[in-house]
Amino acid sequence: MLRMAEALRRVLNLGSSAESESEYTAEAGSPLLLLGGPGSGKTALLFAAALEAAGEGRGPVLFLTRRPLQSLPRGRGAALDPLRLQKIRFQYPPSTHELLQLLCSAHEARGPAPSLLLLDGLEEYLVEDLGPQEAAYLAALLLDTAAHFSHRIGAGQGCGLIVALQIQEEGDSGEALQLSLVQRYFPAQCWLHVDASGPGRRCLRACLDPGGQGPRAEWWLAFRPDGEMTVTPWPAQAGKPSSDKGSSSEGQP
Repeated sequence: MLRMAEALRRVLNLGSSAESESEYTAEAGSPLLLLGGPGSGKTALLFAAALEAAGEGRGPVLFLTRRPLQSLPRGRGAALDPLRLQKIRFQYPPSTHELLQLLCSAHEARGPAPSLLLLDGLEEYLVEDLGPQEAAYLAALLLDTAAHFSHRIGAGQGCGLIVALQIQEEGDSGEALQLSLVQRYFPAQCWLHVDASGPGRRCLRACLDPGGQGPRAEWWLAFRPDGEMTVTPWPAQAGKPSSDKGSSSEGQP
């Protein structure tokens, strides 16, 4: 069973002593909103979640983004297994209209239903002068599409949904209203904050709030010069991790 808050926990806990699955109580398919500024690793985490889901032996992963990735994030071992990569289906709706059409037509698509639906760069669609009603409709349609896939998959499985949204430190009132509307549909949220930058690397802080359906958690993320991402659980009293400490996963977008 793929729990969205748990999916991010598994990605961020790779190589560490992860808690048992029973400790995470978020329901299957609970939507998750991934929030962060430009270059904060949102695409890297989405791709890591896609690889994690693709390795579960279930259905394919549907990855929606406005433009193709310039390069695949880096990883090690089984993370970039070609069989996993083959299960990730990329689609590139170039406009909000095309995205809405794709989501609506998903109800008519044949073949195995996706076990995970990912959308990278929601802000690129919201920027097309969408009013509050249109933004709410898009968020609701994303949830409805994931629910439809879950129905096709069957009870006890479900299709997860993770949406990445770029936020600005000083957004206007319209952007703030859109963010507030979107957050209503995504009770579970993961915030990415730029913490520090060292020689040849960037450090981020990931804060996961599963919306009251489980414990909150935080991690350090460090991007190495070669693009590889290292992850270390955040101890409340500890300092920053060294560049070679923690688990390795996928790299920056």
